[in-house]
Amino acid sequence: MKPIYVLLATVAVIACGGDTGQKPATINRDTLTERQRDSVLGQSRIPGASGVAKAMRVADSTSARVSASDTIH
Repeated sequence: MKPIYVLLATVAVIACGGDTGQKPATINRDTLTERQRDSVLGQSRIPGASGVAKAMRVADSTSARVSASDTIH
């Protein structure tokens, strides 16, 4: 029964986290891209920062595999 609660909680979090497409004025003044901010965060000593760095490596690896498979076909 617990996996159902975990699934429902995950779906609720995903549903509530939608992007409205509107950016606050403070973000528009930022000169760093999202990837650059994530890279800086991944190199910091903040708890959980290593998870950000690992997620970026996994995303890069997946993108490289998708790109390689697209060039084969």
